[in-house]
This record gives sequence, structure tokens and C-alpha cells, in this order.
Amino acid sequence: RPHRTELYEDAPSACWPIVYSPDYNITFMGLEKLHPFDAGKWGKVINFLKEEKLIADDLIVQAQEATDEDLLVVHTRRYLNKLKWSFVVATITEIPPVAFLPNFIVQRKVLRPLRTQTGGTIMAGKLAVDRGWAINVGGGFHHCSSDKGGGFCAYADITLAIKFLFERVQGVSKATIIDLDAHQGNGHERDFMDDHRVYIMDAYNRYIYPGDGFAKRAIKRKVELEWGTEDAEYLQKVQTHVEGALNELKPDIIVYNAGTDILDGDPLGGLAISPQGIVKRDEVVFKAARSRRIPILMVTSGGYQKRTARIIADSILNLHNLGLIDKELATSGAENPKVEQVIRDSAKDLTNLSLQ
Repeated sequence: RPHRTELYEDAPSACWPIVYSPDYNITFMGLEKLHPFDAGKWGKVINFLKEEKLIADDLIVQAQEATDEDLLVVHTRRYLNKLKWSFVVATITEIPPVAFLPNFIVQRKVLRPLRTQTGGTIMAGKLAVDRGWAINVGGGFHHCSSDKGGGFCAYADITLAIKFLFERVQGVSKATIIDLDAHQGNGHERDFMDDHRVYIMDAYNRYIYPGDGFAKRAIKRKVELEWGTEDAEYLQKVQTHVEGALNELKPDIIVYNAGTDILDGDPLGGLAISPQGIVKRDEVVFKAARSRRIPILMVTSGGYQKRTARIIADSILNLHNLGLIDKELATSGAENPKVEQVIRDSAKDLTNLSLQ
């Protein structure tokens, strides 16, 4: 019997299905600067959206921290106990000095933000089903599986969100993960290895971390990219394979791992996609989901350059300007003439793109 959870309480209908908490941001004594990322990117995304008057504090859904009981839906007790060792967390987050901090500080300053983002992804799963779409401004910890973390991912939020939906929401029995972070999503792949309810599409730089050959067996649509892949080739591949994946199986929910580490110049991603290319990519995925009336949950995943937060915000604003995300639409289903028009236009764009 599913345990009771705060994470599934209904959000006020006045809210956008955008999930965030100030607790997402990691700040402790400048140590976060030792990892090549902007540890406050999540808060910056929200600030840009506020500046553009898209949202206000009382219009976003406040993420709640996932409890041990929530995490045990996927994680082993043994794994959660391991996180009580600071050196284990240092290894997972790739911030070596964390190994020397007392664990209560590590829990409060590193793991609590990650648990809150994980709670946010679980909440966004239900919101997406209720409203047609949802965005967790954090999350996307796709290298973590039930019993192993890595690559800055300490909790398996994607697996958790899907398992919660399967167990608690009627009518959700098939899920598709579209993982477009620059790295292979080996965590959810290991978790869903033999689960035929979950269809995984993964597009990643084939030469970088984690190179998990075992996990690759779970990928139904594998798009292995070369170093320095640029916009035209990338967008064409994403378009073809997202359409292909959704034509092959129509899921009840799409979990879209929208990593921005594909950005040109990312120290870890090794691809060369422009900011405009990232905005276009998100648009392609949302159009494919909305035109088929499939609920979509987006998480932001990897990508921590200083300009990343602005690009994520620009992408969300673009989705809104095109009518692909909308507060009213969210509550009234996808019968929306503006969306239908956008989808017709994009079909024309794509025909032109393939003729070029």
C-alpha cells in the first residue's frame, strides 16, 4: 500500500505547474566553486522569469523535501545509509573537500538541496498528469540508480517520479524518458533495465562520462553523438528520434531530461549547441508532446555555465510565447487553437529544414 506523502497534495489551481524552492541552491563557504558549475543556477532561472513577469513567488509550486520514506520507494536502505559518510557524498558530487566536513553539514548544505529538488520532481510528475505539463526548475539526476550515485546525482529523482505515478495515479502505466542531457542517463537506465513499461530515448556524447555499456542495453532509441556536434545535425536528430519514439509507443507521461550541458563551451559536455539551438530543442520536444496530448514533465539536469540560467529561462519564455505552456491551457486540457497553429507551423518549418 502506497505510504502517505506530502508530495502528492494538490497544488493551488492558481499556481503555474512550475516547481521550485529557494532550498534548491547549494551554497557553503565557497566550496561549491570547486566544481565547474553555478550552484545557484536554479534560483537565477526563477529570478529571470520573475523579471519577465511570467511568474511571481505565490504563483509557483513550492517544492517539498523528499523524506526517507519517499526515497525508499526506489532506493535501498543500504544506499541511503552510505550517504551518512561524507567521503561517499564527496565522491558522488565530485567536490573532494566535502569528504572532510562533518556529515550534519553535508546533509544540510548538499543533500538537503538535492532531496528538495528530488521532491520537486516527484511533485511535478503528478502536476504534469493533472495539468498537461509541469517543469521542475531543478532535478534530472540521471546518473543515480536505486543503489548507486555518481556524476553529481545523489538521488534517482526520474525513477522516483515514474514509480510514484505508476503506483499512485490511475491510468499511468507507460512512461517515456527523453534524455537530452549531454551525458548518458545510466541511472534511470539501470533502474528500468527490464521494465517494459518504460521506453528510453537517450541522445548523448558517446565519448564522455559515464560510458556505461551495461546501462545502454536499456535504451530503446540510442542517439550517440560525436564531439562538437552542432545545431543543424543535432536538431534534425532530436526531431527524428523524438517523433519516432512517440510514434512507436504512446506513453501516459513523458519525462524530459532537458540538460543544458550540450551548450557550446560546456567543460563536461563536449558538444557545440548554441543557446538558440537549446531553445529550439525544448520547443521540438514540447510540440511533439502537446500535439499528441501526452503530459510532459521537464527537469533541468546538467549544464552549469554562467550563462545557462538565462538560456533555461529564455526557453521557458519561448514555450509560453508559442502557447505550448500556459496557465489556462494547463487546467483546461490541450484544446487550444494557438497550440494547434504552432504545431501546424512547426510541421512547415521541419519540412523546410529537411529540404535545406
